[in-house]
Amino acid sequence: MKISIITIAFNSENTISHTIESVLAQSFLQLSGTELEYLIIDGASKDATVEVAERYRAEFERKGASYRIISEPDGGIYDAMNKGIRLATGDVIGILNSDDWY
Repeated sequence: MKISIITIAFNSENTISHTIESVLAQSFLQLSGTELEYLIIDGASKDATVEVAERYRAEFERKGASYRIISEPDGGIYDAMNKGIRLATGDVIGILNSDDWY
């Protein structure tokens, strides 16, 4: 089974670390046969959101997870969610905003 998690972000440099770390902490990453795809959809933030998110790339790759960051202007939160859903390839899709955590 493949799980896609989508995080929508905009100017979230102060909160996105906690969000990303909460995804990394999930036990399903250790279950055999479970793949993780993590998509961060950023609305062209003016702060360091993308740079903070980029710091986690190696950790996701070490765990065998797909990790994508897309940063471009969008039409707001729902446009960004729909963009993430269109890009997701998982059997199950979850949305976790950039100031939330699992």
